Amino acid sequence: PSGQSDGDIASVMGFSGFGKKARTFDLTAIFEQTRRTAIERSQRVLGTKRSESSSDSDSEIGPPLPPQHKPEEDDEELVGPPLPPGYTAHSDEDEDEGEDPVKKIPDTHEITLQHGTKMVSALGLDPSGARLVSGGYDFDVRFWDFAGMDQTLQAFRTLQPCECHQIKSLQYSVTGDVILVISGNAQAKVLDRDGFNVMECMKGDQYIVDMANTKGHTAMLNCGCWHPKIKEEFMTCSNDGTVRTWDGKKVIPICCTYSRDGKLVAAGCQDGSIQIWDRNLSVHTKYHCRQAHVPGSATSCLAFSYDGMTLASRGGDDTLKLWDIRNFKKPVNVANGLTNYSEMTDCCFSPDDKLLFTGTSVKKDEGNGKLVFFDRTTFQKVYQIDVTNASVVRCLWHPKLNQIMVGTGNGLVKVYYDPLKSYRGAKLCLAKTKRKEKHTEMLAQDYIITPHALPMFREARQRSTKKQLEKDRLDPKKSHKPEPPVSGPGRGGRVAAHGGTLSSFIVKNIALDKTDDSNPREAILRHAQAAAEDPYWVAPAYTQTQPEPLFAEASDEDEEADKEPEWKKRKI
Repeated sequence: PSGQSDGDIASVMGFSGFGKKARTFDLTAIFEQTRRTAIERSQRVLGTKRSESSSDSDSEIGPPLPPQHKPEEDDEELVGPPLPPGYTAHSDEDEDEGEDPVKKIPDTHEITLQHGTKMVSALGLDPSGARLVSGGYDFDVRFWDFAGMDQTLQAFRTLQPCECHQIKSLQYSVTGDVILVISGNAQAKVLDRDGFNVMECMKGDQYIVDMANTKGHTAMLNCGCWHPKIKEEFMTCSNDGTVRTWDGKKVIPICCTYSRDGKLVAAGCQDGSIQIWDRNLSVHTKYHCRQAHVPGSATSCLAFSYDGMTLASRGGDDTLKLWDIRNFKKPVNVANGLTNYSEMTDCCFSPDDKLLFTGTSVKKDEGNGKLVFFDRTTFQKVYQIDVTNASVVRCLWHPKLNQIMVGTGNGLVKVYYDPLKSYRGAKLCLAKTKRKEKHTEMLAQDYIITPHALPMFREARQRSTKKQLEKDRLDPKKSHKPEPPVSGPGRGGRVAAHGGTLSSFIVKNIALDKTDDSNPREAILRHAQAAAEDPYWVAPAYTQTQPEPLFAEASDEDEEADKEPEWKKRKI
């Protein structure tokens, strides 16, 4: 308060004057004085508001409040503005501190998005949680819009950005405007939110031995991710032994990730090692654990915790390990018996950093794949979800939506949510029903609008599609009206009797008996007299040019010679 004198302040602060003596401060007394001052101000404001409310109310309701309010025990600890009505002394934060983290898992409801029939190998959510993108072994990338979907749960776009290459990883940038696509080829692609190509990384020279002397990967990509702070930067790792743009060791990196602050780059390699680089210094590793997992077992995922001090690794040796990067020689905790058949099985931290979860793999018809949750401190399995009768590959827990997305080996995308604890996302599309199509609203033909055409060339605008459909129905050509039945032997290639096809006509003629037992010579000579009297075909063409035939007269000698040859006569 302004009424306090310098002496009072000096007595409170623990010194008696401003002489040449050293100043000493009693911090406990200063904090206590500040706290009591805040309590007094809160009580005065609360008493003023209560007096105003009592004066505004009807005087007949009850006696007025006393001018000075005696604070209760709870009011003595009140610091700051007055409490709102209905406020209890125990806040929600205090209750949450003692609450079991398992109860925060949103798994009471689920929806299923049908990506395809093959493994869903990549999942990505934009930072706002409005769109989900999924990729699989069927080369397809599907775009799901939670706000635009209805209860049919259909993707609004499907494309194959990398042709016949399997999709390995999908991730939205920190701004959510572009998507990084990692496939089985050597070139990463960047798409915009609607799936159109933005850029494609160049391919390196595969005949150069030193990978530092070529720009671009020369072998199949395995993973990639965006920088968490710089929106234009991303990195990829490949079978050529490099993590671009930093040269890795001569081992194949399987997965890579940034730390939450973007200052560290981590890669899990095929030799079982985990290597961490400082992004701004050099290519030499800052942290390196050579035997993090069994050599030859692909480390499928690395994930930093939200506090940035802990790293989780999902190994192909059926383990899940937790590491403290400040002491990177041995893991803090290890969970065994988590079957992993895929090189893309995820592990993630919950938004409150108290749980760590991953998926398990199963062979065909040998059980269900599970989503297993572990307590980060004790590393005990606290919860699990039976997802489906296939491997659980991809999984992520969005902090804003508070929903869990899971990609499975049989082409499903499971979305787990809680109606009370989750926000938007899957809840938006379930509230919408499928809109029925009205056939009368469909245009019978495309209408070309020519606003500046002459009136004689301008088409009449369709006022009503329903009337246009009725008009086209009366037109036999537009409505494809069938032709009436043929009357008679046949017309237009169709036969009237015994069916309207050629095969039925042939069968009919085969069955007819067309045998003629008469003498063929007599059948021809029946037309001889008509041909001689009225020639029509050959004779009229040669009437003027045909000469008269002259034949030699036959002699007796010729007749005798014809009777018997000389060599057949009997010799005496």
